[in-house]
Amino acid sequence: MSNMFLPHLNLSINKENFYGGDEEGNGERWVEVISWEPRAVVYHNFLTNEECEHLISLAKPNMVKSTVVDEKTGGSKDSRVRTSSGTFLRRGHDEVVERIEQRISDFTFIPVENGEGLQVLHYQVGQKYEPHYDYFLDEFNTKNGGQRIATVLMYLSDVDDGGETVFPAAKGNISAVPWWNQLSECGKEGLSVLPKKRDALLFWNMRPDASLDPSSLHGGCPVVKGNKWSSTKWFHVHEFKV
Repeated sequence: MSNMFLPHLNLSINKENFYGGDEEGNGERWVEVISWEPRAVVYHNFLTNEECEHLISLAKPNMVKSTVVDEKTGGSKDSRVRTSSGTFLRRGHDEVVERIEQRISDFTFIPVENGEGLQVLHYQVGQKYEPHYDYFLDEFNTKNGGQRIATVLMYLSDVDDGGETVFPAAKGNISAVPWWNQLSECGKEGLSVLPKKRDALLFWNMRPDASLDPSSLHGGCPVVKGNKWSSTKWFHVHEFKV
């Protein structure tokens, strides 16, 4: 079995200072395992403040209403389950994006070329993304790169209230997380991760045996107060041609 299906936590990678503070003084970097079903970890302080602002500035001029994938055609379609706005940045868009994509690849042990372009999303008060799977249940969308194996969700801003990433089908004691009392009503409907600026959430859509993992069902809770900016990188089993 390819090692891309394993939840690697080796932090000594490609010249990045993955433990201790970074060169920009952006704080300590460390990895926290939050779940084994689904396999999910949070990489704290994965991005710098400057990288967060750079991604937002690149995205702002091109934001459009977010869509979902049409499983019959592979195209995009409007849906009430997703009410954010967003845009895509091509892979290797500029030096900053390229550096971030390489860091994501180092973190996941999945080649850069297996990833789609970064998607940047903006959620205002009341906007959300209903629980869904990132893997595909049709053959059309797996023609390019095969199945989506993993997702990296990076938080580009703090959110005053709400906006959690929630896993309604996660196994285990969901109320045992230290941040339970900080969660919105939606956030308490499953295992939830608070949207903290600069953090990156990695979760696997497939199990180590390459079967689809239903416990990876996830959603974006409505923003109750403030704004939420995030960026998503989807990885496929094989090279994703762009």
